[in-house]
Amino acid sequence: MRRSTVIWLIIAALLVVTGSIIFTGAMTMVKWDFSKLSTSKYETNTYKIDEDFTSISVDTNTAKISFTLSSDSSCSVICREEENMKHSVQVRDGSLMIEVIDTRSWYQHIGINFGSPEITVCIPKGEYGSLTVKTDTGDVMIPKELSFKSMEITASTANVTSLALVSDKVRIKTSTGDIRVEGISPLSLDLSASTGRISVSDVRCKGDITVKVSTGNAYLTNTECKSLISTGSTGKTILKQVIVLEKLSVERSTGDVELDSCDAAEIYIKTDTGDVKGSLLSDKVFITETDTGKIKVPSSAEGGRCEITTDTGDIIIEILGNS
Repeated sequence: MRRSTVIWLIIAALLVVTGSIIFTGAMTMVKWDFSKLSTSKYETNTYKIDEDFTSISVDTNTAKISFTLSSDSSCSVICREEENMKHSVQVRDGSLMIEVIDTRSWYQHIGINFGSPEITVCIPKGEYGSLTVKTDTGDVMIPKELSFKSMEITASTANVTSLALVSDKVRIKTSTGDIRVEGISPLSLDLSASTGRISVSDVRCKGDITVKVSTGNAYLTNTECKSLISTGSTGKTILKQVIVLEKLSVERSTGDVELDSCDAAEIYIKTDTGDVKGSLLSDKVFITETDTGKIKVPSSAEGGRCEITTDTGDIIIEILGNS
């Protein structure tokens, strides 16, 4: 090995050792609290709301958003926010508007950040109008004690949990994140996730339910609706005690479809690589097709149409009470 190469290797090793000693000393001084290395400074501000409002709109980017009941009739918004990324909280045209105001310079976007902003909306119990939420990476949590007429939530990388009562339309869309909806009776329900899991339980929908997930599983339990359309690329679709008055349609590219004590007037299921198995509550006229799998379905000339098609997968369905 050349002498110059050996010298440079020795210098590099000394620099690594020196850097390690400096880092260890610095972390010892702050008692290994990595949050103290953050270049972003946070503060907590409480915004009191004295004006009346019916609807709520939240537009932020990285803040975690949660709603909670106030202990009295008062209303407030508590924000843990960066010094240069505060939120505007005000009532306009009968709507509570919460918006992030980013006053950072370009160089302030570069740094180390171990913290995360949070927004807590404290409102009295009651029925509100529309709820609109737009966020990038902050999770959204809405408790069951609240109720709204309509709800629309759009998120990029975030989990959304909605337990609040909604009487009209519900629309939730995420890019990367899970969606959980429970215990509501809306007019319609539209859920969409690119990469994540969608869970629906204890829902009584007067109209249509649409569930779209590209990569992830879809779970529907103890749910009733007029029609159900579920589409996806990779992942399972699991329906348990799902009752559809008219049409139930499930389409998957790669993933199984499981039915447990389900029923609909008409059923259409199509999957490329995946099995279709489970149980229905009433007789159906089965129309089935698979390329390389086996088919086992009841033979019946009564009931609604049940069309199931797979490329590589089994089709095994039973009618409860007939087995």
